[in-house]
Amino acid sequence: MTFTVRTSRRRLLVAGVAALASLSLAACGGGGSGTTGTAQTSAKAVTQADIDKAMQTPTTLTFWTWVPNIDKEVALFQKKYPAIKINVVNAGQGTPQYTKLRTALKAGKGAPDLAQIEFQYVPTFSITKSLVDLRPYGAEATKSKFVDWTWGQVTGAGGEVWAYPQDTGPMGMLYRADIFAKHGIAVPKTWDEFAAAAKKLHAADPNVYFTNLAANEPGVWHGLQWQAGAKPYTVNGSTVGLHVNDAPSKKLASYWGGLVKEGVVSTDADFTDNWYQGLSRGKYATWLTAAWGPVFLTGTAKGTAGKWRAAPLPQWDASKSASGNWGGSTTAVVKGTQHAIAAAKFAEFLNTDPESTKLFTTLQSFFPATKALMSDPSFVGQKPAFYGGQQVNKVFSEISDTVDTNFQWPPFLDQAVSDWTETVGKSLAGKGDAAAASDQWESRLTAYAKNQGFTVGQ
Repeated sequence: MTFTVRTSRRRLLVAGVAALASLSLAACGGGGSGTTGTAQTSAKAVTQADIDKAMQTPTTLTFWTWVPNIDKEVALFQKKYPAIKINVVNAGQGTPQYTKLRTALKAGKGAPDLAQIEFQYVPTFSITKSLVDLRPYGAEATKSKFVDWTWGQVTGAGGEVWAYPQDTGPMGMLYRADIFAKHGIAVPKTWDEFAAAAKKLHAADPNVYFTNLAANEPGVWHGLQWQAGAKPYTVNGSTVGLHVNDAPSKKLASYWGGLVKEGVVSTDADFTDNWYQGLSRGKYATWLTAAWGPVFLTGTAKGTAGKWRAAPLPQWDASKSASGNWGGSTTAVVKGTQHAIAAAKFAEFLNTDPESTKLFTTLQSFFPATKALMSDPSFVGQKPAFYGGQQVNKVFSEISDTVDTNFQWPPFLDQAVSDWTETVGKSLAGKGDAAAASDQWESRLTAYAKNQGFTVGQ
């Protein structure tokens, strides 16, 4: 399975196969796709004159992305900058694209000027010096345009700006209002209330589970760790801190492992025929999902229209609202490009221009990363009939404000999610000891990191 595909592109219904690749700490050589110009590697800011010249010079940029119909957004840029042509290439979704990108970078040829990279994979490419620091091209001036936590996802320890946020997946809870009403269940505000409701519902109807925690889904687990205040990864150069079994993570494992053992929540593999049928037939009373989930569910479980509502995740601390994120991606400039200025300005335009960013929400149904759209009445004020006229986008926009800005990802995510699946995921599927499995996850990941030449610190 692949964490990449499961994170932000569920609505596209594309599946991939994870290909684990050894990560070298040595810098990768980049291969530019342009034909003229000089690669910009200095942290020194370019002048406005340099920018004006670059944007008026006939140039072709190659952009790898799996976003469907992105030619509409690209056309907006090309209308403003007719000298710049964008060659859009779908090099695969998530992991397949990343594998090709690594291969091109290692070969020193064939890499694009820009690439779509999910939040959780930015460290994987920045640590190998495969991305261009966008500060010299004015990136820092755009910081205030983006939701705070997203900016933390694209910046490095030294202040580098590695990419522009494009779409997000703050986590909330979709629930069946009809099932709740039938069994007299109130929307749970805390995880204790959630557990009590799960037991009550399953006792009343053994064919219905309060939720499904997929044993093959590390994306959800990381999002729940994020919400719980866990800090599973810290990165400082080649030193990584690994704490996938820290106190909040252990609490999470004990909580869900207990509910699974009691049989009140299921662990069906998600995004499978059985899971789709479960959503459509009322097998699950809730779905713990991301902000892209409401649109996805609208097309997946059409027969349940009008029965669903949205709410924040239950809280560990009733006095403090918190959430995590599952999904979302960025636009990054790839090191080695011969057109760094034009590439940086295209990435900036794509993800900050009001018309372009709004198209992402209307054409691709993405959940936005910009503050402007989070408060745009035409977006947050929508009242879809599928959710009984509830302003679902508003619910998730408010949830986005509660996402911790400090969560980090490791520079070897493929290994982290593979080890999770074989330890914590396996324990959930087998109704084993999830807390003990989180210790196994820590042990395996630590051994891997050391074997790859990383220093594992605190």
